[in-house]
Amino acid sequence: MKKRVVITGLGVVSPVGIGLEQFWSSLTAGVSGIGPVTRFDPSGYSTKIAGEVKGFDPVDYFDKKEARRMDRFTQFAVAAAGMAVRDAALDLNHENRDRIGVILGSGVGGIETLEEQAKILAKKGPGRVSPLFVPMMIANIGAAQVAINYHLHGPNITSVSACASGSNAIGDAFKMLQWGQVDAMITGGAEAAISPLAMAGFCSMKAMSTRNSEPEKASRPFEIDRDGFVIGEGAAILVLETLEHARGRGARIYAEVAGYGCTCDAYHIAAPDPKGYGAANSMREALKDSGIKPGSVDYINAHATATPLGDEAETLAIKQVFGENAYNIAISSTKSMTGHLLGAAGGLEAMVCALAIHRGIIPPTINYEKPDPECDLDYVPNIARKATVDVALSNSFGFGGHNATLVIKRYF
Repeated sequence: MKKRVVITGLGVVSPVGIGLEQFWSSLTAGVSGIGPVTRFDPSGYSTKIAGEVKGFDPVDYFDKKEARRMDRFTQFAVAAAGMAVRDAALDLNHENRDRIGVILGSGVGGIETLEEQAKILAKKGPGRVSPLFVPMMIANIGAAQVAINYHLHGPNITSVSACASGSNAIGDAFKMLQWGQVDAMITGGAEAAISPLAMAGFCSMKAMSTRNSEPEKASRPFEIDRDGFVIGEGAAILVLETLEHARGRGARIYAEVAGYGCTCDAYHIAAPDPKGYGAANSMREALKDSGIKPGSVDYINAHATATPLGDEAETLAIKQVFGENAYNIAISSTKSMTGHLLGAAGGLEAMVCALAIHRGIIPPTINYEKPDPECDLDYVPNIARKATVDVALSNSFGFGGHNATLVIKRYF
């Protein structure tokens, strides 16, 4: 018998707020977290804006020595995990830590550390490269540091599937819980790729918005004047438990994870399949896994990064799965406010789905001013909507054709 899996804790470090309440109040108010890049001088870049995390001081979460031994993405991961564990009221002193694990997603890992140490190598030679370089840079170290901080001896894995990483991490954690391998999992994603090299790469691809004069209006999913994504950073961590375990300790339950699907476009290293084939199959597989009919879906948190090709392909994929009912489903892209958190995006957007269900509010797609005739669904434009959401989908699609979809439903 498959076990039921529920969400009991949420922790977030994001461009629109640190901590659950600030994050949610900003999203539902339609507040943008996009602004000029401050982490380095972007004057030579075609894109000079990003969704930076503001007000994050690592010494609020670690001592200075410990903070220096972590890349920024790891700092975000451990800080958000601490928030999620506290939010879940999970007393680890009374838990079997052999049956609690960590699966996180990160598309890039410690790129700031990589860049810093590459400069030291070039200027000062190999003898001056830090002995901590590799363990700070590798993408799995965020998950490892969470486990080390909480002495968790269960499975510890990192999903690296570009912008689908966070959703794949949650989906894999869900499956481990379903089959009874663990009692609880800390899962989600973390990313901190607002760095000179990463930004230069994305600029060279012409993948990012160049609406530098209006940062807050730059991320425009589904809108006809969209011109690319805006990079963001942060971490979003969820505590998942088997229903049996959560009930046994009297936990508060936000929502239930009901299904998971993942596919590959097998089409191109960066562009989506223009027919939406892989994305549609990801949604179909997730719904099949959940046993929920397409007609029962109330809300989709779209991957929608505001690229011309991507948003159109996702719209087409949704229509393939839901038919005429696609026009009756509320769809929003919270990337219009947070920017695109790459490997952390899936964690953030699964969290949005759980909160939409729990609190009865669907965050909007802001900056939606001129409709695109090819993107003609209900994108909850500009203003949050009060609604009863019983079933939500969270889509994540990444470079290389990686697709992942989560089905999250109201817990009864």
